[in-house]
Amino acid sequence: MISVIIAGDYCPKNRVATLLEEGKYDVVFSQVKPILAQSNYSIVNFECPVCLSQECEIKKAGPSLKCTDKAVDALKYAGFNCATLANNHFYDQGEEGVRETINSLTKVGIAYVGGGFNIEDASKTLYQIINGKSLAIINCCEHEFSIATGTTGGSNPINPVKQYYAIQEAKKNADYVLVIVHGGIEHFQYPTQRMVDTYRFFIDAGADAVVNHHQHCFSGCERYKGKPIFYGLGNFCFDWTERGTSLWSEGYMVKLSFDQKQVDYTLYPYIQNGSEVGIHFKEESSFDEWKNRFDAISGVIADARSLNEKYEALLKKTERLYSANLTPYTWHFSMALYMRHLLPMLISPKKLRVLLNMLMCESHYDRMIHMLREYSK
Repeated sequence: MISVIIAGDYCPKNRVATLLEEGKYDVVFSQVKPILAQSNYSIVNFECPVCLSQECEIKKAGPSLKCTDKAVDALKYAGFNCATLANNHFYDQGEEGVRETINSLTKVGIAYVGGGFNIEDASKTLYQIINGKSLAIINCCEHEFSIATGTTGGSNPINPVKQYYAIQEAKKNADYVLVIVHGGIEHFQYPTQRMVDTYRFFIDAGADAVVNHHQHCFSGCERYKGKPIFYGLGNFCFDWTERGTSLWSEGYMVKLSFDQKQVDYTLYPYIQNGSEVGIHFKEESSFDEWKNRFDAISGVIADARSLNEKYEALLKKTERLYSANLTPYTWHFSMALYMRHLLPMLISPKKLRVLLNMLMCESHYDRMIHMLREYSK
């Protein structure tokens, strides 16, 4: 049997960044270190690129993240063996960030998967011998601005067809196959039906477990054909005082125990960088309350109708936010008026139907994406 601990999103910001630059790794990871020491192998999602020299921030939508090599040294101190690089921020600092991140991880002996200097490199399966058994790790992420190409570095994109063949190949060469995905809707504690269908497909293809992160809040899990699927670990270490809510601050690590018969798991819930900096695991007195919430989310995931109701409610709540991107309003005052239904859409239903068709049809979608990329340079 082998045991593997997986942690969610790691991005040292604000108070954590200051402590790491001062070499005070123990303040942040003192409670993590002994737990990792109890497992055979440990993996964390490295959510921001290392940037040691001049800033090479790419043009993208959303925030650009970066850190120094102290962030990597801190992971080594904590006891992590591997970093997943398939996420939406790995290419935030361009080729320089890719190179410096990989060099920093390699320098301290931390393996990596899901990212590389080109798409061929980024899509490679990582094989590790643990306790005499071979573990294959496949890592991919949803498509944003971080995806590698044939000539540029970045992350391995989620593509169920390609992941199917990667899992099939891994089953021939390893005792166990673990798939780690970075995807989902931020601040939403439930998977989409697409996620459920895709992750179950990975199990059908031969994966022994699937673990997801990205949403900045924890989600639940299910057993599908006896194999565990975790739909969201939450932030592992992402200090953002302006977002000091329970959703942002709560997360869990999961330990997977692989043997020939089944995959068991143990949960380690914590509060990360709340009023007190660092990662603090829940005491026994608060574990049951957290587990009840975890089980309630898992119960919704198990019921397709309940899950769809949660998703439909989210769509209704955020509909105006998305339609705002289709209006010519850019000034914050006019945008605020639009969000309050005090200004019209200004795009006709006929034009909206054209846009809908371009996004629904795969062939139109690919051409639309190409055009948007070219015009946004």
